[in-house]
Amino acid sequence: MKASLYSVAAAAGTAAAQQSAWGRCGGKGWDGPTQCVDGWTCHSYNEYYSQCIEGSGSAAASTGTGALTPSSNATSSVPAVTSAPVNVTSAASSATSAAAGGDEEEEACETTITLTSSSLPSSSAGAPNFYTGPGSSASAPASTSMKSASSSAAALTSSAVTSSAPVAFSSSAAAASSSQVASNAAVSTSGNAATTSSSSSSSSGTVKYAGVNIAGLDFGCSTDGTCTVSGVTDPGDDGISQMKHFVNDDGLNAFRLPVGWQFLVNDNLGGTLDSSNFGTYDNLMQGCLDIAELCILDVHNYARWNGQIIGQGGPTNEEFASLWSQLATKYADNDKVVFGVMNEPHDVDIDSWADSVQAAVTAIRKAGATSQKILLPGNDWTHASMSVSDGSAAALNKITNEDGSIDNLIFDVHQYLDSDGSGTHTECTTSNADTFKSFGDWLRENNRQAMLTETGGGPNADSCLTNLCEQFEVLNNYSDVYLGWTGWAAGAFAPSYEISETPSGSPGSYTDQPLVKQCIVGKFTGSS
Repeated sequence: MKASLYSVAAAAGTAAAQQSAWGRCGGKGWDGPTQCVDGWTCHSYNEYYSQCIEGSGSAAASTGTGALTPSSNATSSVPAVTSAPVNVTSAASSATSAAAGGDEEEEACETTITLTSSSLPSSSAGAPNFYTGPGSSASAPASTSMKSASSSAAALTSSAVTSSAPVAFSSSAAAASSSQVASNAAVSTSGNAATTSSSSSSSSGTVKYAGVNIAGLDFGCSTDGTCTVSGVTDPGDDGISQMKHFVNDDGLNAFRLPVGWQFLVNDNLGGTLDSSNFGTYDNLMQGCLDIAELCILDVHNYARWNGQIIGQGGPTNEEFASLWSQLATKYADNDKVVFGVMNEPHDVDIDSWADSVQAAVTAIRKAGATSQKILLPGNDWTHASMSVSDGSAAALNKITNEDGSIDNLIFDVHQYLDSDGSGTHTECTTSNADTFKSFGDWLRENNRQAMLTETGGGPNADSCLTNLCEQFEVLNNYSDVYLGWTGWAAGAFAPSYEISETPSGSPGSYTDQPLVKQCIVGKFTGSS
Protein backbone atom coordinates (compact mmCIF):
# COMPACT_ATOMS: atom_id res chain seq x y z
CA MET A 1 0.00 0.00 0.00
CA LYS A 2 1.27 3.39 -0.76
CA ALA A 3 0.76 7.02 -0.15
CA SER A 4 1.96 10.09 -1.93
CA LEU A 5 2.95 13.11 0.02
CA TYR A 6 2.23 16.74 -0.63
CA SER A 7 4.15 19.92 -0.34
CA VAL A 8 4.17 21.06 3.23
CA ALA A 9 4.29 24.34 5.16
CA ALA A 10 2.94 24.93 8.63
CA ALA A 11 0.15 27.49 8.74
CA ALA A 12 -0.24 29.49 11.93
CA GLY A 13 -4.00 29.24 11.89
CA THR A 14 -4.04 25.46 12.27
CA ALA A 15 -1.39 25.03 14.93
CA ALA A 16 -3.96 24.37 17.63
CA ALA A 17 -5.33 21.28 15.92
CA GLN A 18 -3.75 17.90 16.59
CA GLN A 19 -2.79 15.40 13.93
CA SER A 20 -3.64 11.74 14.43
CA ALA A 21 -1.08 8.95 14.76
CA TRP A 22 0.99 8.53 11.58
CA GLY A 23 -0.62 11.60 10.04
CA ARG A 24 1.23 14.34 8.22
CA CYS A 25 2.21 17.20 10.47
CA GLY A 26 4.50 19.53 8.56
CA GLY A 27 6.72 20.36 5.65
CA LYS A 28 6.91 22.85 2.86
CA GLY A 29 3.44 24.01 1.82
CA TRP A 30 1.60 22.19 4.61
CA ASP A 31 -1.35 24.07 6.08
CA GLY A 32 -2.75 21.36 8.33
CA PRO A 33 -2.15 20.43 12.00
CA THR A 34 1.47 20.62 13.16
CA GLN A 35 0.96 19.18 16.64
CA CYS A 36 0.52 15.44 17.19
CA VAL A 37 -1.79 13.68 19.61
CA ASP A 38 -0.35 12.83 23.04
CA GLY A 39 2.45 10.30 22.91
CA TRP A 40 3.34 11.10 19.31
CA THR A 41 6.00 13.44 17.92
CA CYS A 42 6.13 15.34 14.66
CA HIS A 43 9.23 13.98 12.92
CA SER A 44 10.73 15.77 9.91
CA TYR A 45 11.95 13.47 7.16
CA ASN A 46 13.01 16.34 4.95
CA GLU A 47 11.93 19.91 4.21
CA TYR A 48 8.85 18.68 2.38
CA TYR A 49 7.38 16.07 4.69
CA SER A 50 6.90 15.53 8.42
CA GLN A 51 4.87 12.78 10.06
CA CYS A 52 3.52 11.96 13.54
CA ILE A 53 5.50 9.02 14.88
CA GLU A 54 5.23 7.18 18.17
CA GLY A 55 7.33 8.54 21.05
CA SER A 56 10.05 11.10 20.57
CA GLY A 57 12.66 9.21 18.60
CA SER A 58 13.44 9.18 14.93
CA ALA A 59 11.37 7.10 12.57
CA ALA A 60 13.07 3.81 11.88
CA ALA A 61 10.93 3.25 8.85
CA SER A 62 12.65 5.95 6.89
CA THR A 63 16.12 5.03 5.76
CA GLY A 64 17.00 8.38 4.33
CA THR A 65 16.05 11.98 4.69
CA GLY A 66 17.24 13.36 1.41
CA ALA A 67 15.12 13.62 -1.69
CA LEU A 68 15.85 10.98 -4.26
CA THR A 69 15.68 11.49 -7.98
CA PRO A 70 12.95 9.87 -10.01
CA SER A 71 13.68 7.71 -13.00
CA SER A 72 15.14 10.06 -15.57
CA ASN A 73 12.81 9.00 -18.34
CA ALA A 74 9.59 9.04 -16.33
CA THR A 75 7.21 11.72 -17.48
CA SER A 76 4.05 13.09 -16.05
CA SER A 77 0.90 12.55 -18.01
CA VAL A 78 -0.74 15.61 -16.55
CA PRO A 79 0.43 19.14 -15.79
CA ALA A 80 1.83 19.67 -12.35
CA VAL A 81 -0.44 21.52 -10.00
CA THR A 82 0.68 23.87 -7.28
CA SER A 83 0.65 22.20 -3.89
CA ALA A 84 -0.59 19.01 -5.41
CA PRO A 85 -1.21 16.41 -2.76
CA VAL A 86 1.12 13.83 -4.08
CA ASN A 87 4.03 15.55 -5.65
CA VAL A 88 5.80 18.17 -3.62
CA THR A 89 5.70 21.08 -5.98
CA SER A 90 6.75 24.68 -6.01
CA ALA A 91 4.22 27.45 -6.39
CA ALA A 92 4.92 27.86 -10.07
CA SER A 93 2.09 25.93 -11.63
CA SER A 94 3.03 27.27 -15.01
CA ALA A 95 6.08 25.05 -15.21
CA THR A 96 5.40 22.10 -17.41
CA SER A 97 5.91 18.53 -16.28
CA ALA A 98 7.31 17.34 -19.54
CA ALA A 99 10.85 17.82 -18.30
CA ALA A 100 13.02 14.74 -18.39
CA GLY A 101 12.80 14.34 -14.66
CA GLY A 102 9.09 13.70 -14.63
CA ASP A 103 6.06 15.61 -13.50
CA GLU A 104 7.85 18.09 -11.31
CA GLU A 105 7.37 21.82 -11.15
CA GLU A 106 9.86 24.56 -12.00
CA GLU A 107 12.08 24.12 -8.95
CA ALA A 108 11.91 20.37 -9.03
CA CYS A 109 11.26 20.24 -5.35
CA GLU A 110 9.06 17.19 -5.28
CA THR A 111 10.25 14.47 -3.01
CA THR A 112 9.05 10.95 -3.40
CA ILE A 113 8.48 9.40 -0.06
CA THR A 114 7.06 5.98 -0.34
CA LEU A 115 5.28 4.21 2.38
CA THR A 116 4.19 0.68 2.01
CA SER A 117 2.18 -1.28 4.42
CA SER A 118 -0.01 -4.24 4.51
CA SER A 119 -0.48 -5.24 8.07
CA LEU A 120 1.21 -4.05 11.19
CA PRO A 121 1.98 -5.93 14.35
CA SER A 122 -0.66 -5.31 16.98
CA SER A 123 1.74 -3.08 18.89
CA SER A 124 2.09 -0.73 15.95
CA ALA A 125 -1.38 0.71 16.21
CA GLY A 126 -1.81 0.88 12.51
CA ALA A 127 1.51 2.48 11.76
CA PRO A 128 2.12 3.03 8.10
CA ASN A 129 5.29 1.79 6.49
CA PHE A 130 7.36 4.69 5.36
CA TYR A 131 10.11 4.77 2.80
CA THR A 132 11.52 7.27 0.40
CA GLY A 133 10.64 6.80 -3.18
CA PRO A 134 11.80 8.64 -6.23
CA GLY A 135 13.09 11.93 -5.07
CA SER A 136 13.79 15.31 -6.46
CA SER A 137 16.77 16.98 -7.96
CA ALA A 138 17.38 20.48 -9.18
CA SER A 139 16.04 19.49 -12.53
CA ALA A 140 13.40 16.97 -11.63
CA PRO A 141 11.36 17.07 -8.45
CA ALA A 142 10.33 13.76 -7.06
CA SER A 143 6.88 12.68 -6.15
CA THR A 144 6.36 11.24 -2.74
CA SER A 145 4.51 8.13 -2.00
CA MET A 146 3.82 6.26 1.14
CA LYS A 147 2.26 2.96 1.82
CA SER A 148 0.79 2.53 5.19
CA ALA A 149 -0.05 -0.71 6.76
CA SER A 150 -2.31 -1.58 9.56
CA SER A 151 -2.50 -4.50 11.88
CA SER A 152 -5.70 -6.45 12.04
CA ALA A 153 -6.43 -4.81 15.36
CA ALA A 154 -5.70 -1.21 14.57
CA ALA A 155 -7.31 1.00 11.97
CA LEU A 156 -4.99 3.23 10.04
CA THR A 157 -6.05 6.79 10.63
CA SER A 158 -3.45 8.47 8.51
CA SER A 159 -4.56 9.90 5.22
CA ALA A 160 -1.07 9.57 3.84
CA VAL A 161 -1.12 9.93 0.14
CA THR A 162 0.07 6.84 -1.60
CA SER A 163 1.64 7.61 -4.82
CA SER A 164 4.18 5.08 -5.50
CA ALA A 165 5.73 2.97 -2.88
CA PRO A 166 3.97 0.04 -1.37
CA VAL A 167 4.89 -0.74 2.11
CA ALA A 168 3.14 -3.86 3.00
CA PHE A 169 3.41 -4.74 6.62
CA SER A 170 3.95 -8.39 6.74
CA SER A 171 4.78 -9.87 10.07
CA SER A 172 5.89 -13.44 10.02
CA ALA A 173 5.25 -13.61 13.72
CA ALA A 174 1.57 -13.04 13.14
CA ALA A 175 1.37 -15.80 10.63
CA ALA A 176 0.37 -19.05 12.14
CA SER A 177 3.03 -21.61 11.49
CA SER A 178 1.97 -25.03 10.44
CA SER A 179 3.60 -28.14 9.19
CA GLN A 180 2.83 -29.15 5.66
CA VAL A 181 0.00 -31.56 5.41
CA ALA A 182 1.19 -35.05 4.67
CA SER A 183 -1.18 -35.41 1.82
CA ASN A 184 -2.72 -32.59 -0.08
CA ALA A 185 -4.19 -31.76 -3.39
CA ALA A 186 -1.88 -30.82 -6.17
CA VAL A 187 -3.74 -28.17 -8.02
CA SER A 188 -3.66 -28.33 -11.76
CA THR A 189 -5.76 -25.59 -13.19
CA SER A 190 -5.98 -22.89 -15.75
CA GLY A 191 -7.58 -20.72 -13.16
CA ASN A 192 -8.54 -20.59 -9.54
CA ALA A 193 -10.85 -23.54 -9.70
CA ALA A 194 -8.26 -26.21 -9.21
CA THR A 195 -8.71 -29.81 -9.98
CA THR A 196 -7.01 -32.09 -7.54
CA SER A 197 -4.85 -35.13 -7.79
CA SER A 198 -2.88 -36.93 -5.15
CA SER A 199 0.55 -35.53 -4.40
CA SER A 200 3.11 -35.17 -1.67
CA SER A 201 3.00 -32.27 0.76
CA SER A 202 5.48 -30.30 -1.32
CA SER A 203 5.06 -29.51 -4.95
CA SER A 204 8.35 -29.57 -6.77
CA GLY A 205 8.88 -27.11 -9.56
CA THR A 206 8.63 -23.40 -10.15
CA VAL A 207 5.80 -20.91 -10.10
CA LYS A 208 4.32 -20.01 -13.46
CA TYR A 209 4.75 -16.24 -13.32
CA ALA A 210 7.31 -13.77 -11.97
CA GLY A 211 7.97 -10.09 -12.51
CA VAL A 212 7.74 -6.65 -10.93
CA ASN A 213 5.34 -3.76 -10.41
CA ILE A 214 5.70 -0.91 -12.90
CA ALA A 215 4.60 1.98 -10.69
CA GLY A 216 3.87 5.63 -11.42
CA LEU A 217 0.24 5.95 -12.48
CA ASP A 218 -0.67 5.21 -8.85
CA PHE A 219 1.51 8.07 -7.56
CA GLY A 220 -0.71 10.53 -5.74
CA CYS A 221 -2.89 7.86 -4.15
CA SER A 222 -3.28 7.87 -0.39
CA THR A 223 -4.13 4.98 1.88
CA ASP A 224 -7.51 6.63 2.48
CA GLY A 225 -8.31 6.28 -1.21
CA THR A 226 -7.61 9.90 -2.05
CA CYS A 227 -5.80 9.89 -5.39
CA THR A 228 -4.63 13.23 -6.72
CA VAL A 229 -4.63 13.16 -10.50
CA SER A 230 -1.85 15.76 -10.66
CA GLY A 231 0.37 13.44 -8.63
CA VAL A 232 0.63 10.86 -11.37
CA THR A 233 4.03 10.13 -12.89
CA ASP A 234 3.65 8.22 -16.12
CA PRO A 235 6.42 5.59 -16.44
CA GLY A 236 5.82 5.93 -20.17
CA ASP A 237 8.40 4.64 -22.61
CA ASP A 238 10.87 4.09 -19.78
CA GLY A 239 8.45 1.71 -18.07
CA ILE A 240 7.90 -0.16 -21.32
CA SER A 241 11.66 -0.38 -21.89
CA GLN A 242 12.10 -1.78 -18.40
CA MET A 243 9.51 -4.47 -19.09
CA LYS A 244 11.26 -5.39 -22.33
CA HIS A 245 14.51 -5.73 -20.43
CA PHE A 246 12.94 -7.86 -17.71
CA VAL A 247 11.44 -10.19 -20.32
CA ASN A 248 14.17 -10.34 -22.96
CA ASP A 249 17.24 -10.19 -20.73
CA ASP A 250 15.97 -11.76 -17.50
CA GLY A 251 13.24 -14.18 -18.53
CA LEU A 252 10.47 -12.64 -16.40
CA ASN A 253 6.92 -12.76 -17.73
CA ALA A 254 4.49 -10.86 -15.48
CA PHE A 255 3.95 -7.23 -14.54
CA ARG A 256 1.53 -5.40 -12.27
CA LEU A 257 0.47 -1.96 -13.47
CA PRO A 258 -1.05 0.09 -10.61
CA VAL A 259 -3.31 3.07 -11.30
CA GLY A 260 -5.62 5.31 -9.27
CA TRP A 261 -9.39 5.13 -9.80
CA GLN A 262 -9.58 8.93 -9.88
CA PHE A 263 -7.05 9.08 -12.70
CA LEU A 264 -9.01 6.62 -14.81
CA VAL A 265 -12.22 8.67 -14.62
CA ASN A 266 -10.59 12.10 -14.14
CA ASP A 267 -12.06 12.54 -10.66
CA ASN A 268 -15.63 11.81 -11.77
CA LEU A 269 -17.00 9.13 -9.44
CA GLY A 270 -19.46 6.96 -11.33
CA GLY A 271 -18.38 8.48 -14.63
CA THR A 272 -16.95 6.98 -17.77
CA LEU A 273 -13.28 6.32 -18.39
CA ASP A 274 -11.50 9.54 -19.33
CA SER A 275 -10.25 9.07 -22.88
CA SER A 276 -6.97 10.89 -22.33
CA ASN A 277 -6.09 9.43 -18.95
CA PHE A 278 -7.18 5.93 -19.87
CA GLY A 279 -5.19 6.30 -23.08
CA THR A 280 -2.09 6.94 -20.98
CA TYR A 281 -2.76 3.83 -18.93
CA ASP A 282 -3.61 1.73 -21.97
CA ASN A 283 -0.31 2.71 -23.58
CA LEU A 284 1.51 1.12 -20.65
CA MET A 285 -0.81 -1.89 -20.73
CA GLN A 286 -0.27 -2.43 -24.45
CA GLY A 287 3.48 -2.25 -23.89
CA CYS A 288 3.07 -5.04 -21.37
CA LEU A 289 0.75 -7.12 -23.54
CA ASP A 290 3.23 -6.96 -26.42
CA ILE A 291 5.90 -8.85 -24.49
CA ALA A 292 4.60 -10.43 -21.27
CA GLU A 293 2.42 -13.40 -20.46
CA LEU A 294 0.56 -11.68 -17.63
CA CYS A 295 -0.38 -8.01 -17.17
CA ILE A 296 -2.21 -7.12 -13.95
CA LEU A 297 -4.57 -4.14 -14.02
CA ASP A 298 -4.41 -2.93 -10.41
CA VAL A 299 -6.84 -0.28 -9.11
CA HIS A 300 -4.79 1.24 -6.30
CA ASN A 301 -7.41 2.75 -3.98
CA TYR A 302 -7.39 0.73 -0.74
CA ALA A 303 -11.12 -0.07 -1.06
CA ARG A 304 -11.92 3.64 -0.91
CA TRP A 305 -12.66 6.82 -2.81
CA ASN A 306 -11.55 10.01 -1.04
CA GLY A 307 -11.73 8.48 2.42
CA GLN A 308 -15.02 6.63 2.02
CA ILE A 309 -15.17 2.82 1.88
CA ILE A 310 -16.74 1.19 -1.16
CA GLY A 311 -20.10 -0.33 -0.30
CA GLN A 312 -19.81 0.86 3.29
CA GLY A 313 -20.93 4.48 3.16
CA GLY A 314 -18.74 5.51 0.24
CA PRO A 315 -19.06 4.66 -3.45
CA THR A 316 -21.86 2.19 -4.04
CA ASN A 317 -21.20 -1.32 -5.25
CA GLU A 318 -22.94 -0.26 -8.46
CA GLU A 319 -20.43 2.56 -9.01
CA PHE A 320 -17.56 0.17 -8.32
CA ALA A 321 -19.06 -2.40 -10.68
CA SER A 322 -19.46 0.28 -13.36
CA LEU A 323 -15.74 1.00 -13.26
CA TRP A 324 -14.90 -2.67 -13.64
CA SER A 325 -17.47 -3.21 -16.36
CA GLN A 326 -15.84 -0.47 -18.43
CA LEU A 327 -12.31 -1.76 -17.82
CA ALA A 328 -13.27 -5.35 -18.56
CA THR A 329 -14.96 -4.31 -21.79
CA LYS A 330 -11.68 -2.76 -22.95
CA TYR A 331 -9.72 -5.97 -22.40
CA ALA A 332 -12.35 -8.68 -22.74
CA ASP A 333 -10.59 -10.25 -25.71
CA ASN A 334 -7.13 -10.55 -24.16
CA ASP A 335 -6.47 -13.43 -21.78
CA LYS A 336 -3.14 -11.93 -20.73
CA VAL A 337 -4.93 -9.23 -18.76
CA VAL A 338 -5.55 -9.99 -15.10
CA PHE A 339 -8.08 -7.87 -13.23
CA GLY A 340 -6.72 -6.80 -9.84
CA VAL A 341 -9.97 -5.75 -8.20
CA MET A 342 -8.40 -3.52 -5.54
CA ASN A 343 -5.06 -2.79 -3.92
CA GLU A 344 -4.82 -3.45 -0.19
CA PRO A 345 -8.23 -3.01 1.38
CA HIS A 346 -7.92 -2.22 5.08
CA ASP A 347 -10.21 -1.67 8.05
CA VAL A 348 -13.29 -2.87 6.21
CA ASP A 349 -16.14 -5.13 7.24
CA ILE A 350 -14.97 -8.23 5.43
CA ASP A 351 -18.39 -9.66 4.64
CA SER A 352 -19.58 -6.36 3.19
CA TRP A 353 -16.31 -6.02 1.32
CA ALA A 354 -16.77 -9.50 -0.15
CA ASP A 355 -20.13 -8.29 -1.50
CA SER A 356 -18.32 -5.40 -3.22
CA VAL A 357 -15.75 -7.77 -4.71
CA GLN A 358 -18.55 -10.03 -5.90
CA ALA A 359 -20.18 -7.05 -7.62
CA ALA A 360 -16.92 -6.34 -9.45
CA VAL A 361 -16.45 -9.99 -10.45
CA THR A 362 -19.99 -10.20 -11.79
CA ALA A 363 -19.54 -6.95 -13.75
CA ILE A 364 -16.29 -8.20 -15.28
CA ARG A 365 -17.83 -11.47 -16.40
CA LYS A 366 -20.97 -9.79 -17.75
CA ALA A 367 -18.76 -7.47 -19.80
CA GLY A 368 -17.54 -10.48 -21.74
CA ALA A 369 -14.25 -11.06 -19.92
CA THR A 370 -15.15 -14.63 -19.07
CA SER A 371 -11.76 -16.33 -19.27
CA GLN A 372 -9.39 -13.87 -17.58
CA LYS A 373 -8.00 -14.24 -14.10
CA ILE A 374 -9.44 -11.98 -11.40
CA LEU A 375 -7.50 -11.24 -8.20
CA LEU A 376 -9.57 -11.23 -5.01
CA PRO A 377 -8.18 -8.91 -2.28
CA GLY A 378 -8.87 -9.42 1.43
CA ASN A 379 -8.75 -7.15 4.46
CA ASP A 380 -5.65 -6.05 6.42
CA TRP A 381 -3.78 -4.82 3.36
CA THR A 382 -4.18 -8.24 1.70
CA HIS A 383 -1.58 -9.54 4.10
CA ALA A 384 -0.96 -13.25 3.55
CA SER A 385 -0.29 -13.85 7.22
CA MET A 386 -3.69 -12.41 8.16
CA SER A 387 -5.85 -13.85 5.40
CA VAL A 388 -7.18 -16.86 7.28
CA SER A 389 -7.26 -15.39 10.80
CA ASP A 390 -9.05 -12.15 9.84
CA GLY A 391 -11.80 -13.96 7.94
CA SER A 392 -10.74 -12.76 4.49
CA ALA A 393 -10.05 -16.22 3.12
CA ALA A 394 -13.43 -17.55 4.21
CA ALA A 395 -15.33 -14.53 2.88
CA LEU A 396 -13.55 -14.45 -0.48
CA ASN A 397 -13.94 -18.21 -0.81
CA LYS A 398 -17.67 -17.64 -1.32
CA ILE A 399 -17.23 -15.41 -4.38
CA THR A 400 -18.14 -17.05 -7.67
CA ASN A 401 -18.44 -16.41 -11.37
CA GLU A 402 -21.86 -15.91 -12.92
CA ASP A 403 -22.20 -19.65 -13.50
CA GLY A 404 -21.38 -20.49 -9.89
CA SER A 405 -17.86 -21.70 -10.65
CA ILE A 406 -14.62 -20.36 -9.18
CA ASP A 407 -12.54 -20.73 -12.34
CA ASN A 408 -9.77 -18.11 -12.55
CA LEU A 409 -10.72 -16.44 -9.27
CA ILE A 410 -7.33 -16.04 -7.58
CA PHE A 411 -6.52 -14.83 -4.06
CA ASP A 412 -4.41 -11.66 -4.05
CA VAL A 413 -1.80 -11.39 -1.25
CA HIS A 414 1.07 -9.10 -0.21
CA GLN A 415 3.94 -9.72 2.23
CA TYR A 416 7.15 -7.90 3.14
CA LEU A 417 10.16 -9.16 5.08
CA ASP A 418 11.47 -6.44 7.40
CA SER A 419 11.21 -6.28 11.20
CA ASP A 420 7.69 -4.86 11.29
CA GLY A 421 6.54 -6.25 7.97
CA SER A 422 6.22 -2.76 6.57
CA GLY A 423 8.56 -2.86 3.63
CA THR A 424 10.11 0.40 4.81
CA HIS A 425 13.43 -0.96 6.04
CA THR A 426 16.31 -2.01 3.86
CA GLU A 427 17.11 -5.01 6.08
CA CYS A 428 15.02 -8.19 6.10
CA THR A 429 14.45 -10.29 9.23
CA THR A 430 12.24 -13.12 8.01
CA SER A 431 11.66 -15.31 4.98
CA ASN A 432 7.93 -15.58 5.78
CA ALA A 433 8.32 -19.34 5.38
CA ASP A 434 5.72 -20.20 8.01
CA THR A 435 3.27 -17.70 6.55
CA PHE A 436 3.42 -19.08 3.03
CA LYS A 437 3.48 -22.71 4.14
CA SER A 438 0.45 -22.18 6.37
CA PHE A 439 -1.54 -20.25 3.77
CA GLY A 440 -0.37 -22.65 1.08
CA ASP A 441 -1.81 -25.53 3.07
CA TRP A 442 -5.12 -23.66 3.37
CA LEU A 443 -5.15 -23.08 -0.38
CA ARG A 444 -4.54 -26.77 -1.03
CA GLU A 445 -7.22 -27.85 1.39
CA ASN A 446 -9.71 -25.53 -0.28
CA ASN A 447 -8.58 -26.12 -3.87
CA ARG A 448 -7.73 -22.46 -4.41
CA GLN A 449 -4.78 -20.50 -5.76
CA ALA A 450 -3.11 -17.21 -4.89
CA MET A 451 -0.63 -14.75 -6.33
CA LEU A 452 1.86 -12.65 -4.37
CA THR A 453 1.60 -9.26 -6.05
CA GLU A 454 3.75 -7.17 -3.70
CA THR A 455 6.93 -8.11 -1.84
CA GLY A 456 10.50 -6.91 -1.64
CA GLY A 457 13.33 -5.51 0.44
CA GLY A 458 16.60 -3.62 0.34
CA PRO A 459 18.06 -4.24 -3.12
CA ASN A 460 21.62 -4.62 -1.83
CA ALA A 461 21.08 -6.01 1.69
CA ASP A 462 22.54 -9.46 2.32
CA SER A 463 19.69 -10.17 4.74
CA CYS A 464 17.15 -9.55 1.98
CA LEU A 465 19.10 -11.49 -0.61
CA THR A 466 18.95 -14.46 1.76
CA ASN A 467 15.39 -14.11 3.04
CA LEU A 468 13.62 -13.12 -0.17
CA CYS A 469 15.25 -15.97 -2.04
CA GLU A 470 14.16 -18.37 0.72
CA GLN A 471 10.61 -16.97 0.53
CA PHE A 472 10.47 -17.67 -3.18
CA GLU A 473 11.79 -21.19 -2.62
CA VAL A 474 8.75 -21.83 -0.42
CA LEU A 475 6.45 -20.49 -3.13
CA ASN A 476 8.16 -22.74 -5.66
CA ASN A 477 7.58 -25.70 -3.35
CA TYR A 478 3.90 -24.74 -3.37
CA SER A 479 3.77 -23.94 -7.07
CA ASP A 480 0.54 -25.92 -7.35
CA VAL A 481 -1.25 -23.18 -5.39
CA TYR A 482 0.95 -20.10 -5.77
CA LEU A 483 0.88 -18.78 -9.33
CA GLY A 484 3.86 -16.50 -8.83
CA TRP A 485 5.11 -13.14 -7.62
CA THR A 486 5.58 -9.52 -8.68
CA GLY A 487 8.06 -7.49 -6.62
CA TRP A 488 7.67 -3.89 -5.54
CA ALA A 489 8.70 -1.86 -7.49
CA ALA A 490 10.18 -0.45 -10.68
CA GLY A 491 8.70 1.94 -13.24
CA ALA A 492 8.86 5.60 -12.21
CA PHE A 493 10.79 4.79 -9.03
CA ALA A 494 14.42 5.82 -9.05
CA PRO A 495 17.05 3.08 -8.68
CA SER A 496 18.02 4.79 -5.39
CA TYR A 497 14.59 4.25 -3.79
CA GLU A 498 14.99 2.12 -0.63
CA ILE A 499 13.39 -1.03 -1.99
CA SER A 500 13.73 -0.18 -5.65
CA GLU A 501 13.63 -2.84 -8.32
CA THR A 502 14.24 -0.30 -11.07
CA PRO A 503 17.30 -1.20 -13.12
CA SER A 504 20.07 1.36 -13.45
CA GLY A 505 21.32 2.52 -16.81
CA SER A 506 19.30 3.06 -19.94
CA PRO A 507 17.45 0.96 -22.53
CA GLY A 508 19.85 -1.50 -24.07
CA SER A 509 22.30 -1.30 -21.17
CA TYR A 510 20.25 -1.87 -18.01
CA THR A 511 21.85 -3.34 -14.89
CA ASP A 512 19.53 -5.13 -12.45
CA GLN A 513 19.40 -4.52 -8.73
CA PRO A 514 21.13 -7.43 -6.90
CA LEU A 515 17.83 -8.45 -5.25
CA VAL A 516 16.11 -8.63 -8.62
CA LYS A 517 18.92 -10.59 -10.23
CA GLN A 518 19.42 -13.08 -7.42
CA CYS A 519 15.89 -13.63 -6.13
CA ILE A 520 13.11 -12.32 -8.36
CA VAL A 521 14.85 -13.56 -11.49
CA GLY A 522 17.12 -16.23 -10.03
CA LYS A 523 14.45 -18.20 -8.18
CA PHE A 524 12.19 -18.10 -11.22
CA THR A 525 14.66 -19.01 -13.93
CA GLY A 526 16.86 -21.25 -11.79
CA SER A 527 19.91 -19.06 -12.30
CA SER A 528 20.56 -18.83 -8.55
